[in-house]
Amino acid sequence: MSRSLFRAEHVSKAYAGHVALSDVSISVNEGSIFGLMGPNGAGKTSLIRIINQITAPDTGELWFGNERLEQKHLQHIGYLPEERGLYKKMKVGEQALYLCQLKGLSKRDALQRLKFWFEKFEIQEWWNKKVEELSKGMAQKVQFIVTVLHDPKLLILDEPFSGFDPINTNLIKSEILELRKKGTTIIFSTHNMGSVEELCDHIALIHNSVVILEGDVSEVRNRFRSHEYQVQFSGDIKAFATALGTYGELLNHASDDRLISAHVRLVNGASTNDLLGNVMRSVQIQGFQESIPSMNDIFIRVVEDSTMDVPIPIL
Repeated sequence: MSRSLFRAEHVSKAYAGHVALSDVSISVNEGSIFGLMGPNGAGKTSLIRIINQITAPDTGELWFGNERLEQKHLQHIGYLPEERGLYKKMKVGEQALYLCQLKGLSKRDALQRLKFWFEKFEIQEWWNKKVEELSKGMAQKVQFIVTVLHDPKLLILDEPFSGFDPINTNLIKSEILELRKKGTTIIFSTHNMGSVEELCDHIALIHNSVVILEGDVSEVRNRFRSHEYQVQFSGDIKAFATALGTYGELLNHASDDRLISAHVRLVNGASTNDLLGNVMRSVQIQGFQESIPSMNDIFIRVVEDSTMDVPIPIL
């Protein structure tokens, strides 16, 4: 059974005339990647600032393992903010060393670990250059290194791929997965739904200060299954549409010289066997695949439904 490393219970936070968080509860399991999703202004950053004790909640409790979250736990947390905070006039190596020592590492240990990471990321030649000479992506690499160097138990990444080209994005993705493999627990805040599907085990979607959707990624996607399928076949589209009968609805189709690809939805409680059994008498089936909605589709639907006060499916 999974054990929670971090929990927020009924957390609320308001500023002058604005509610940032309203009765928010989340639980992040040890060794997992937890996706914190939501539109701009939803409350994600407010929650992250509370976890890092930059601000305090008005109500609610936060837990680190079996203890209430306190200042002492910050040494076990690594935080990569979306807004980068390197000092432009300092040399890269000097600043990295300074930030690592702030996390409690000795100068000797910090230098040893920095040497390893700078070589791993192939940026050792930038050690004596000033931060202002770095590209956005290069500065991002440096800040990622100093965020993970002290081996935090909880790593909070806010849009970690901002400023990266595809090659360096894949590099950071690989490092995130490697950190999880070693037991690091990660809270991953992003607008990139493809990254959520690729990396995250569990997600919570915050909108207008409240959690409107939460669950394991696979479970959430299954929850929003629409019973739609892509069918590839050779034959006549009219014969296929007729053969659907009362089992399926033809939503759209496309064709090339060899095959027709039809997008269909099951209706009237029909099963896939019902549908295939019928259409196979009229056309030659070449492929059949369920169209499970992407996290991006789910994100848009849930946010729109919550704005219109449409009930969200709950298992």
